[in-house]
Amino acid sequence: MALNVLIVQPALAAYRVPVFRDLASRPGIELRVAYSQVAGIPNATPDGFLACRADHRNLSRRDYALVWQAPPREYFRPDWCDCIVLNWNTRYLSLVPTMLEARSMRVPVILWGHGFSKQESGLRRWLRAQSCRLADAILTYNYTAADSLVRGGIPRTRVFVALNSLDQVPIQSARAQWIADQDRLAAFKREHGLDAGPVLLFCSRLDPANRVDMLIAATKALLPRHPGLRTVVIGGGPHQPELEEMARKLGVSGRVTFTGAMYGEAQVAPWFVSSSAFVYPANIGLSILHAMGYGLPVITSDRTDTQNPEIEAMQHEHNGLTYAHDSQEALNSAIDRMLTDTALRSRLAANAHDTANRQFTIPRMVDGLESAIRFAARMKMAARSAPAIA
Repeated sequence: MALNVLIVQPALAAYRVPVFRDLASRPGIELRVAYSQVAGIPNATPDGFLACRADHRNLSRRDYALVWQAPPREYFRPDWCDCIVLNWNTRYLSLVPTMLEARSMRVPVILWGHGFSKQESGLRRWLRAQSCRLADAILTYNYTAADSLVRGGIPRTRVFVALNSLDQVPIQSARAQWIADQDRLAAFKREHGLDAGPVLLFCSRLDPANRVDMLIAATKALLPRHPGLRTVVIGGGPHQPELEEMARKLGVSGRVTFTGAMYGEAQVAPWFVSSSAFVYPANIGLSILHAMGYGLPVITSDRTDTQNPEIEAMQHEHNGLTYAHDSQEALNSAIDRMLTDTALRSRLAANAHDTANRQFTIPRMVDGLESAIRFAARMKMAARSAPAIA
């Protein structure tokens, strides 16, 4: 008998489509994904799974966006739903009421999220703790967050990990095509001025928290030691005009290429394949797995508490280098070492590729999801024999 699973998400991000497709293909899983619309995240088309829309209301507040999201009644009912997976976000005022309703219907609840906040506060910790107590299972993006929850008193049996991952199939296909055609790659490098020396790459939204300004400053500082150095910045955002002005004032406008926003491997692949290292000074997330998928060693901050869950993929001197957080000198030194020591760079690149393609994979991520769902289903079976809740 199939397990009817309802997953409620803020939006249907493109990188989640392969995850839900894989989960829906697992034997005995009947999946429905309910999603809303979130600013800045375009909804993708469901592919390989069934999806529907969830009611979503923004409750405006000056400095803290609050949300109410209601699961679709078509599926959130005791005679269909064997398990509901909710977005674990303390900004969602609907979270606890939905969990209480699920409890009254004897529908097990899985909370899926970071398990922490980079802008932690007493209120957020309290809200997270309250929701934890109501959940049948907790699903985190990495083992660091899971271990922290267990140390905080959550039973290990209730905590699961679905390592946040990217679908490497399109990445590996695009990478292989460019590597196989060296004449085409050489022409691309000449066209964009990347053939003279090492290339540093950043690819993400241009947000101040990502500290791309430090990468531009490093470009200026390292030019005497690496005369052919070029830096490529892929992405758009509100910080771009300031960064372009900074490059102009430092006299490196000709050495820093701002491509603007690009989407899809067909567009970004030649830039990745042409690069020597991926530099994301702070606040790195899924971009780390994007870069590692292309076999690029990564340079980023050593302050893991300021990074996103995907930082768990990073191993200093194994698949990249970390530098002392917020230190321009330390960042410059790490980049210089990466560019100077070709044997080190080659080893880190090979390990980076292995990390993305063996450890942080969609099937492994879905294994974590499925384990939590199977556990929750057993909880429902146990609840059937328990006395009714008054």
